[in-house]
Amino acid sequence: MSYQTDLRQFAEYLHTTYELEKPAQADHTLIRSWIVTLMEQQRDPRTVNRKIACLRSYYKFLLRTGVISKNPMLRITSPKVGKKLPDFLPEDSLNGLLNSFAFPDTFVGVRDQLIMELLYGTGIRLSELLGIRHDDVSLPARTVRVTGKGNKQRVVPLNPTLLQVLERYIALKQHEFGSGDNARGVLLVTNKQEPLYEKFVYRTVKHYLGQITTASSQQHPHVLRHSFATHLLGKGADLNAIKELLGHANLAATQVYTHLSIDKLKAVFEKAHPKA
Repeated sequence: MSYQTDLRQFAEYLHTTYELEKPAQADHTLIRSWIVTLMEQQRDPRTVNRKIACLRSYYKFLLRTGVISKNPMLRITSPKVGKKLPDFLPEDSLNGLLNSFAFPDTFVGVRDQLIMELLYGTGIRLSELLGIRHDDVSLPARTVRVTGKGNKQRVVPLNPTLLQVLERYIALKQHEFGSGDNARGVLLVTNKQEPLYEKFVYRTVKHYLGQITTASSQQHPHVLRHSFATHLLGKGADLNAIKELLGHANLAATQVYTHLSIDKLKAVFEKAHPKA
């Protein structure tokens, strides 16, 4: 739908500005003029880049189908996009919520607590959370096996508090539904024993994080992943270790968290450097 909107806007621009009826007739100068117009309208560079990506796909299609003989997008470059620092929650606020909030001692209450504890205690992605099965969990080893992007698996340790909540949840789930699926079934389920889905987790996380923040940008599951990484780095964890825990393919993806800990780095610098 976004691409359709982008193509319509591009076609309208060409028709209004240059009286051009078909976008296939546009050369790189006309395409570039549209991009400049978008930038002059103070459009977000990410939005502009998405529109450029749309045009790249469109003109590749025209070239492949023989409508055009030369791709005008080869001479188009995308505007640079500044790195957006991820949102995270203060350590005190998040720990206060997880340690002090009175989650109901029921299947639903303990399951909700487990969702929060897993996301923050392991830093896993939402998709990884939904994919955890009973045989991925090893209570004796205090670990969980998660399947990340590209079906790459990694083993993540479980902290003692999380382990207690997990054991309580498994016991309540068995009491509620029996032990039929506890060997290989999905770990997290609804109160109707159906696998959890994205919107369910989003609503759950939003409800509980709403207790400590009013910012909507800080009320989604990925904030807990960002908080996990930021708090680990703030406590002195090795960046390569955080990379492995998060399941990042390269260190560059993990290095964004170093910008979030600048206050901590300043404090270390002022305390340790002879000239500070």
